[in-house]
Amino acid sequence: MPSIKRKISNRVRIPVKKIKRKISWQYRLVTWRGRALPDFIIIGAMKSGTTSLFYYLSQHPQLYPSFSKEIHFFDNSDRFAKGEAFYRAYFPLNDEMSIDTRTYEASPRYIFDPHAPKRIFDIVPKVKLIAVLRNPTERAISHYFHNERRNREPLSIDKAMLEEEGRLEQAINAHEYNSKAFIHYSYKRRGLYKEQIERYLNYFSLQQILVFSSEELFSQPDICLRRIFDFVGVESEFKVKKLAPVHVGSNRSKVDPAIYEYLNDYFEPHNQALYELLGNNFGW
Repeated sequence: MPSIKRKISNRVRIPVKKIKRKISWQYRLVTWRGRALPDFIIIGAMKSGTTSLFYYLSQHPQLYPSFSKEIHFFDNSDRFAKGEAFYRAYFPLNDEMSIDTRTYEASPRYIFDPHAPKRIFDIVPKVKLIAVLRNPTERAISHYFHNERRNREPLSIDKAMLEEEGRLEQAINAHEYNSKAFIHYSYKRRGLYKEQIERYLNYFSLQQILVFSSEELFSQPDICLRRIFDFVGVESEFKVKKLAPVHVGSNRSKVDPAIYEYLNDYFEPHNQALYELLGNNFGW
């Protein structure tokens, strides 16, 4: 028969890390007035390497990441309603910073949510923005399998792509950008990068936005990181040592070539329009 002591110890398992994190968060909220706002934000896109980039940048001694990677402050109406105090709680104290340091966050839905550009501008109008864009065909397919792994997607990949417009119609017409449909089933729409960048250009200058492809990030990380370091104003020659990709998903099955052909044809004019806007051809 187990002892009383063992019964108590088995019943009361204190999640120490969770408690410490909660205490830390409460302290952050209380001290929000003395905290910084981000110097730059990684705005997306989803399934394009933002988690890897967030981790790479955190290794630079002059860069301070946010308390959590995906704050989802500007793309979530409920969180945005909590105000600037809530947002500042995610960032370091001003006393911890210096004139040579920068702080940042990364929420990949910012580039896609139509409300985000104005909300960001209203709180941090001088912020710099970084967009990592992936070949939209590959991004859409990766997004589909991401949903399938999480049991969010009941349709086959061909039906999901073909029926997207109908699935999103109600959310778009009602401006329900936090709806399940708009967030999870926007496989093609998330790849319309030109219109997404243009929404930001309504509020920010092109000089405030750095855009590059995830293909560049993973094939030439040192070059991309040097560009980012120079863009945000920290030591550009710093060498990031740990460059393994983070949270890389895998497709469960092969994709019919017809799906690639359909998506490539769909995105071709949108990609060309993006290249003209940015003066840069990503070769998709």
